[in-house]
Amino acid sequence: MANILGISCFYHDSAASLISNGKIIAAAHEERFSRRKHDPRFPAGAVNYCLEEGGLHLSDIDHVVYYDNIFLSFDRLLGTFFSVAPNGLRPWTRYLPRFIKQKFEIFNIFEGEIGWRGDIHFCEHHLSHAASCFYPSPFKEAAILTVDGVGEWATASYGIGRDNKVEILSELKYPNSVGMLYTTFTYFCGFKANSGEYKLMGLAPYGVPKYKDLILDKIIDVKDDGSVALNMEYFGFLDSTEMINKKFEALFGGPRRKPETGITRREMDIAASIQAATEVILLKMAAHVKKTTGLKHLCLAGGVALNCVANGHILRQSGYDDIWIQPAAGDAGGSLGAALAFHYMALGEERTVTEGDAAQQGSLFGPSFSQPEIETFLKDTGAPYHVVSGDERAEKIAALMSEGKIIGHFAGRMEFGPRALGSRSIIGDSRNKEMQRTLNLKIKFRESFRPFAPVVLEENIGDYFDIDRPSPYMLLVAQVRKDRCLEVPEEHDDSDIHKWVNEIRSDIPAITHVDYSARIQSIRRDHHQKYYDAIKKFRDLTGYGVIVNTSFNVRGEPIVCSPHDAYQCFMRTNMDVLAIEDCILYKNEQPDWREEKDWREEYELD
Repeated sequence: MANILGISCFYHDSAASLISNGKIIAAAHEERFSRRKHDPRFPAGAVNYCLEEGGLHLSDIDHVVYYDNIFLSFDRLLGTFFSVAPNGLRPWTRYLPRFIKQKFEIFNIFEGEIGWRGDIHFCEHHLSHAASCFYPSPFKEAAILTVDGVGEWATASYGIGRDNKVEILSELKYPNSVGMLYTTFTYFCGFKANSGEYKLMGLAPYGVPKYKDLILDKIIDVKDDGSVALNMEYFGFLDSTEMINKKFEALFGGPRRKPETGITRREMDIAASIQAATEVILLKMAAHVKKTTGLKHLCLAGGVALNCVANGHILRQSGYDDIWIQPAAGDAGGSLGAALAFHYMALGEERTVTEGDAAQQGSLFGPSFSQPEIETFLKDTGAPYHVVSGDERAEKIAALMSEGKIIGHFAGRMEFGPRALGSRSIIGDSRNKEMQRTLNLKIKFRESFRPFAPVVLEENIGDYFDIDRPSPYMLLVAQVRKDRCLEVPEEHDDSDIHKWVNEIRSDIPAITHVDYSARIQSIRRDHHQKYYDAIKKFRDLTGYGVIVNTSFNVRGEPIVCSPHDAYQCFMRTNMDVLAIEDCILYKNEQPDWREEKDWREEYELD
């Protein structure tokens, strides 16, 4: 029985994963332990957690696998540098030493951080992505499509997963990258690159895709098979520290939006346009992969696979019977994919699949905390609490939500991936017309246009949304059923996006976006009993088996991990209630919370 540790780090979203005899034992983002969002550093905290969860010492680890081939990445960097020389000398002379220190001293770093002195195996980046989505999937055989910014030379790939093998058939090469394209527009619209892409996706429904044809004519050449060629005359990321240049700005009517300034009609329309262009590309890619492989199932990974709007179009329009997307589709998931690829392909282990049952389960592979641990923490903190369990706990949470209370829900193992799936979530009543505004401005301290996701009992998903299958990881967007929707004015005052945001569009307004869509999470009891039971009691009480779910954090902060993180976030915000395992805490019963400085200064806003 082999214990394999997978590692991803040194770009963004570092993570560690542990598998034992092919079973996923633990997986976690480093940011959850370091409290530094998108932490790119070596994931020492995540590694230590994985070992503790597995009851192992470092000496029990048989193989360590890194999610990237450092030698191919260095080849790309040198090749790119010489392709633009003598331009770009300054950024490259700044970046290359850092790369060399991190990647070529990787053996020393592993030894220094965790004491590992054995071999380090390297898995190519897009093979790590491909393995991360195929091996945990419910399919014995499937086509695979991976799309991201860049890994070594590849920016996208497709292939076939069959039994215990993954074969990459073709790759798209840097700098021709759908991920870099989307990130460039994220940056241009004033959001943080490699962090704010989901904001751009959320902003898109407010706009009209008036620049779509311009993007497809001037910025990118899209072939019938979905392969792309960027027109580098408009980009700066090869030879400068900026992603765009003056020519790009002139094409779209002026300089990029300054972060934290007002959002105008231009940003709305640009967001709609790049989202529409991206969907064109991904649909062509998916269709080509289906035509080439002839397979009825598709697995998706890579950072672009977190674009749940595009995923919904692929599901509905590309002709596959079903698709499966790795919940940790970005670089964090590469740690899991690298370990799984080594287990099945290097060691040749047999893979067994129960058709329709994914090995990922609820993607709950992070730390959990026992009831005694939590009560000890609360007593030491001086935080008053009430113990309720079983049906009483579920009934209490349901009643509080129905009264309009906003609740921090902390139960079970932490989620692996960027989405909160009930273990570390903030929840509320989806029927409450003030919920979206309250959550954005008083809890999350973020932009008012941002939508919130529903979590719905799996058996009730078709009662609320136009979708005919589960969506357990919040990676598919579907429309709210028409019989639940209300008409709103077609014309809007672009100078006041707040009025537009707060229009009532359905009988579940808190989770209905401006285009009547929702990013759905469905819940099964065998994945998360406490969370499911609370929602079921809410359905029994109100007739609605759907609530609001957002991640348990504030803007710029990683999702909470520990009871300390949860209590601190609870006290720093206007949350009403904290449900932490079988303890219920009410804000009005807590002691005064004081801090020496504005705590939001701790976080880098994204």
